[in-house]
Amino acid sequence: FNPDLNFAHVIFVRATRSNGGAWRFDVTVRHNDEGWDHYADLWQVLAPDGSILGERVLLHPHDTEQPFTRSQSGIQIPQEITQVTVRAKCTVHGFGGQEITVDLTAAEGENFSVVR
Repeated sequence: FNPDLNFAHVIFVRATRSNGGAWRFDVTVRHNDEGWDHYADLWQVLAPDGSILGERVLLHPHDTEQPFTRSQSGIQIPQEITQVTVRAKCTVHGFGGQEITVDLTAAEGENFSVVR
């Protein structure tokens, strides 16, 4: 990944499984937001094959709130998937910042926690 803060970086993920089986992801993103022309605008949860399991659109810049955390509930993850990757993008550079791989069978790991 490119460590430059002009790329959107996922720095922490909290994944919580509900009683119904859906997941809520609380994703902390850091990016050098510079107003409406250049800001982090999306994060995604990916299956090991790269398919998108869920995402959160970020509707506005967070110039004065860095890093920031946003959540998305209702993400359906098939039971056979035990690991997901969370990535973020910005309006100028797209993807390319730090991603976090989350082991859904572990209580915690490097830069993530899982609640079941």
